[in-house]
Amino acid sequence: MLSFTEENYLKAIFSINEHHDNAASTNAIAERLNTKAASVSDMLKKLKEKKLINYQKYKAVTLTESGSSIAISIIRKHRLWEFFLVEKLHFSWDAVHDIAEQLEHIQSKELTNKLDEFLGFPEFDPHGDPIPNKDGDFPLKLDKTLVGIKTDQKAKVLGVKDHSTEFLTYLTDLGISLGTLIRVHKINAYDKSLEIYINDKPASISNTVAQNLFVKLISE
Repeated sequence: MLSFTEENYLKAIFSINEHHDNAASTNAIAERLNTKAASVSDMLKKLKEKKLINYQKYKAVTLTESGSSIAISIIRKHRLWEFFLVEKLHFSWDAVHDIAEQLEHIQSKELTNKLDEFLGFPEFDPHGDPIPNKDGDFPLKLDKTLVGIKTDQKAKVLGVKDHSTEFLTYLTDLGISLGTLIRVHKINAYDKSLEIYINDKPASISNTVAQNLFVKLISE
C-alpha cells in the first residue's frame, strides 16, 4: 500500500516520460508536483528502495515494471473518473481534474473495472487522453491537430493538448468542446491564425490554439 504522495510521484514520472522520453529529471518532477527539488530527491530515494523506480543522481528517473504498472493503474482510474464526471454527472471538462485527483487513489480494482464496464469501456477521457484498459494497454494516441487542415475542410474536435483550466475555459467560451465541428475558412499568412466556423458560427483563433486541438477530418 502506497501513500497518496508516492502514487502522485509515480504518476508524475510516467506522465513526464510519456510526453518527453526520459525527461523526468528531479527539477521536472519538482515543477510538475509544485514542490522543492530537495523534497523530490528524498522521495525518489524511498521509491528506489521499494524498487518502483530506477534512480541515479543527476540522471533522468524511469519506472520499473512494478512502478509503471501502478502508475498506469492510477492514470486509468483518473481518466475513467473524469469521463464519469463529465458524461454522467454533467461536470464541465475544466472542472473535473481536481475531483479525479481525489478519486484516483481508490484501491478497489473491482470498482474500477465495474466503472469501466458501466461507462461502456471508453477509450478516451473528456480531454482526449487515452484510457488504458484493465490489462494496462493504451489505445492509439491522438496526433492530428487543427494545424495543417486546409481551407474549407471540416474537422471534429477529439481532444486537447493543453489541459489547463484557462485553456479549457477559453474553448468553452468559444463554444468548442469534444465533438464540435470546425471548418477552416482562412489561414492568415502573417501569423498563421485561423478564421474558422464553429458549428457554422464564425470565429478566429491563434495558431497556438490550433496546435492544441486534436481533430479528425470529416468527409462531406
